[in-house]
Amino acid sequence: RDVLCDGLNGAGWAVEKPRATMFVWAPIPEQYRAMGSLEFTKKMLQEAKVAVSPGIGFGEYGDGFVRFGLIENEHRTRQAVRGIRDMFRHDEKQAAAADEGVS
Repeated sequence: RDVLCDGLNGAGWAVEKPRATMFVWAPIPEQYRAMGSLEFTKKMLQEAKVAVSPGIGFGEYGDGFVRFGLIENEHRTRQAVRGIRDMFRHDEKQAAAADEGVS
């Protein structure tokens, strides 16, 4: 739990540590929120190589969230955080390049 939450927070994804559960419910980062949880989970799987559950699968009010299962060991969790961080960095670079092209 700590490795995942600390890693996501360090990557710029504000996530609260759960107290007593094997799941982390994370709000979709603002820059991806318009995608909805289903498309965001597809992006995470394709680009970060991380599988999470889309919040929409738990009802319409879950669509702004994804659910991480705390089922992997520390090494795999760190690997997942690296993949997510790399995806964020790549997307930030693309957005910056697009902004420069518009200016």
